[in-house]
Amino acid sequence: MPAEQRAQIDAAVSNVPFARGFMWLARKGDQKITIVGTYHFPDPRHQKTMLRILPALRDAAVLYVEAGPEEEAKLTTALERDPDLMVDARGPTLPERLNDKEWQALSEAMAARGMPAAVTSRLRPWYVSMMLGISPCMMTQMQKGMDDGLDQLLVEKAQEMNIPVASLEPWDTVFTLFDDLTPEQEIGMIRTSLPVANHADDYGVTLGDAYFDGDIWAIWEFGRFDAYRNSEMGREEVDSMLNMAQVQMMDRRNQSWIAPLTKAAADAARRGKSVVAGFGALHLPGENGVLRLLEKQGWTIAPLR
Repeated sequence: MPAEQRAQIDAAVSNVPFARGFMWLARKGDQKITIVGTYHFPDPRHQKTMLRILPALRDAAVLYVEAGPEEEAKLTTALERDPDLMVDARGPTLPERLNDKEWQALSEAMAARGMPAAVTSRLRPWYVSMMLGISPCMMTQMQKGMDDGLDQLLVEKAQEMNIPVASLEPWDTVFTLFDDLTPEQEIGMIRTSLPVANHADDYGVTLGDAYFDGDIWAIWEFGRFDAYRNSEMGREEVDSMLNMAQVQMMDRRNQSWIAPLTKAAADAARRGKSVVAGFGALHLPGENGVLRLLEKQGWTIAPLR
């Protein structure tokens, strides 16, 4: 990466609380929460993280994740019963909502992920946007059953150790995140995501390396500057879409997670135990990140050594 480009990202990250690191310990009196920011895709480097988190799991009364096995099972059942959750069979198609160049780029990107254009044309924009963030290589791994991202590894280890696994949010959260978006904002999500799709495998390697280097919020800002350079959207439009995505996908959820985490920590402390929580690493940094929200409630936050 050119030094000037890296300097722009560093400047954007410099004042963000808890921008670096993905393993943290939150303390408040005798209450403890070990927090692991996860990377959702398989990677052999997760094994080192699992070794580091093992002592905390041995002490844990409960493991909290975004969606535990019960919630994932409910989601799978709902998708099988109601295709409309991901497919819009009645509204205008995506080729009708995008210009010809955008639709061509989108259909090619989705074909690389195993999705025919006829199917893509009817998918809901939020789902398309998420699909574009998964590289074709990652899709191949998932289709072969290689889906053991760090979240799943934590769940499997907790089950092996007979530690209860709890969910931070209900199974249908993903369907409610974007309920209040305008049609323009929905399509804006696709337009912001398209530049990533053009080099998604390279992007995936960059994302993974940044994660394991602990360069967490730089991942988000890298996406912003990439969209500045490679999308057809102006800077103000890119910023507006990313700010909206941050509020919808991270900030609101972060705020809703604090109560269950702190209650579980208080309950665990009464038994001489602690809590382990694992969720996407981008939920950690920022004024509205989980770590800062806990800090505002009197918790002491320190990197896990």
